[in-house]
Amino acid sequence: MDSIVLLGSTGSIGVNTLAIAKRYNFKVEALVAGRSIDLLNQQIAEFNPKYVAIANLADRDRVNHPQVFCGDEGILELLEHTESPTVVNALVGYAGMAPTLKAIELGRKVALANKESLVVAGEFIDMNRIVPIDSEHFGLWYLMNQRPFSKLYITASGGAFRDWKIADMQHATFAEALNHPNWSMGNKITIDSATMTNKLFELLEAKWLFGTTDIDAFIERKSIIHALVEFVDGSTTAHFAGVDMKLPIAFAVREQVEESILPAVDLLGMGSVAFEPITTERYPIWEIKEHILQNPQLGVVINAANEEAIHQFEQGQCDFFGMSKIVLDTYRKFDTVHAKSIAEIIEIDKEVRAYANRR
Repeated sequence: MDSIVLLGSTGSIGVNTLAIAKRYNFKVEALVAGRSIDLLNQQIAEFNPKYVAIANLADRDRVNHPQVFCGDEGILELLEHTESPTVVNALVGYAGMAPTLKAIELGRKVALANKESLVVAGEFIDMNRIVPIDSEHFGLWYLMNQRPFSKLYITASGGAFRDWKIADMQHATFAEALNHPNWSMGNKITIDSATMTNKLFELLEAKWLFGTTDIDAFIERKSIIHALVEFVDGSTTAHFAGVDMKLPIAFAVREQVEESILPAVDLLGMGSVAFEPITTERYPIWEIKEHILQNPQLGVVINAANEEAIHQFEQGQCDFFGMSKIVLDTYRKFDTVHAKSIAEIIEIDKEVRAYANRR
C-alpha cells in the first residue's frame, strides 16, 4: 500500500489530502498538526498513523496517540522515523522550510503547499524533488506539458478589499481582512491575499519551479482561471477549474489521475471572465515585483518582514497599509543580502525580524 506523511493535517489542504488518501486507499504514516487537537484526534481515530507531531508540548497529553513529537524539532525527528516516499507539506509560514529541506535530505518527494520553503530557500532546494500543490503552479505544470513557452501567468482573486475605496482600506481591521470573497483559508494566507503578498510569493515559487522570470499575475475575480501559459508559437492556453485543491493533491501523490476529481466547469453558468491589473495604489507590495524576480535571494527578507508585519497588524500596532510599509522599508534595508547557505538564511531571517520589530 502506498503511504504518505502529512504535515499540516488540520488545515484546509491537509483535510483535502486526507480525503484523497481515503479515496485511493493511501496509508497515512504520520500526521503533523498545530493547535487543532480535537480535529487531529478525529484524524488519528480514522487513519491510525504510526507517528504524530504537534506544535506545543503543553498539548501533548490531549493527543490520543502513544507516539507524539512536539515543536519544530519534533517534526524533523518524526520525518527521520518515517519511511513513506511522499511528504505532503501543507504547513504555514517559515516553519515549513526546515521540514522541506529535511524531507529532501532523506530522499523523499515533497508535495509542496508551503510557499515559504521556495520563497526563502529556493536557491538551496532540489526542484526535482518538488511537486507543487498550489493550484496556480499545478495549472502551469498541467498546461506546459514540456512545450517551449515564452511567458507564464497566474491569477489572483484580489482579496478581501478588492472593491473597497482606498481611503477606507487604511482603517480596515484584521477581522475584515479575513473576509475573503471566494473561499475560506487560514489567517496568514488570507491576509497575504488582501495585500497581494501571496501572489508575489507565488511568482517567486514559479521562478524556481520553472526556471524563468517571464512571469506575471492579473486579477480574475471568479477564481475559475488559475494559470495561463503563453507559448513561443504565439498561442496562450488557460487552465479552468473549480476552487478545489483535491485535483493538484491527487496528481501530486498519485502522479496521474484518470477519473473525475472535480465537477466540470459550467461554461455557460460561469458567464464572462475578465482580467484586471494589480495596481500599486491598492497593493503597494507590487512595486517590488520585478526587482524580487531578478533578485530572488531576497525572498528571505520579504518573508520574515511580512510575517512580523502581519503580527503587528493583528495586535493593532499598525494599520492595513502599515504592513506593506514595514515590508517595503525592511526590503530596502536588506536589499544587498545574499545567503550562501541555509545557516546564513537562518541568521538573515533573525536580523530581518529584529529590524521589522524595532519600533
